[in-house]
Amino acid sequence: MRLLTLLLFFPLFSLAQKQKAPDFALGNFTDDYKITYTINDTIWIQHPNTKYHIIKWNKKKQYVVAKNAASNKEDANKYTRIDYMTFSNMEPYLWGFCLTVYDAATEKIAKKTAYVDRKNPKKGCNGYPFSRMKRVEEKVVK
Repeated sequence: MRLLTLLLFFPLFSLAQKQKAPDFALGNFTDDYKITYTINDTIWIQHPNTKYHIIKWNKKKQYVVAKNAASNKEDANKYTRIDYMTFSNMEPYLWGFCLTVYDAATEKIAKKTAYVDRKNPKKGCNGYPFSRMKRVEEKVVK
């Protein structure tokens, strides 16, 4: 009976645990420095070869905690916190991000490392500006 109850509730538990990215952060982007990105609910790719496996999206506090891919040339298997914010009157840049920490030894350390200043996006990322992101349309190959 316990097993049956567990099996019945497991799908509900799984759905509750799934983290979703905010809609504005999903897709393909380029930043101020002409670096391109692909972002979805579970992975953040800085092209061509840097990948962050997303552990948690915290939409309320506007940050992501991720584990760096083992294939990353630098800081492989470490943890990263990416803080983000939306912008007004900066079109086509609608949001930006800051790699608050990218080489934390644990997920817990990455999560607790928070020192961005969203009130000052030009210097609020460790003295540097948030990287501004604009959407890039995908080319359909026929």
